Amino acid sequence: MFISRAKLIRLVAFDVDGVMTDGGLFLSDSGEEFKRFNSLDGQGIKMLRASGVEVAIITGRTSRCVEMRAQNLGIAHVYQGAERKLDAIVDLLNKLDLPRDAAAYMGDDVVDLCVMRHVGLAISVPESPQLVREHSHYVTKRSGGHGAVREACELIMSVQGTLDAQLAPYLG
Repeated sequence: MFISRAKLIRLVAFDVDGVMTDGGLFLSDSGEEFKRFNSLDGQGIKMLRASGVEVAIITGRTSRCVEMRAQNLGIAHVYQGAERKLDAIVDLLNKLDLPRDAAAYMGDDVVDLCVMRHVGLAISVPESPQLVREHSHYVTKRSGGHGAVREACELIMSVQGTLDAQLAPYLG
């Protein structure tokens, strides 16, 4: 079931806290927010984009560091402060003229379930609540913020037959 769904994917949208990060929030006395991103995840996103899959961020929080991370990775589709994440994915699918079964979403909490249940491929992390894992087509072995995004990216590319081509330049 996972393989047949992953073959159709043309868009992967990621939540941030708990998926692209470990879910911890660092706040300074002045209210500035800090997040720790994983460089392995970033390379996975770059390779996924290079393989022809669109990438997006859909997050309920708003922070400048997410905007900066998206720019660094070349992610053009960023929805921050998305209280209604389902509206965000529907808007994005309409903009890209994609059917919902061509989209994957990676989330980690109950606020992500509406999107995960709407798209063709739902991915979560091991720290997700049981209900979220039950509604996932795949639960990563790696934790959020510790390579889970890279794992998901490589798995999709592997199923689509594009992973070897993305790795070839690094093998000399």
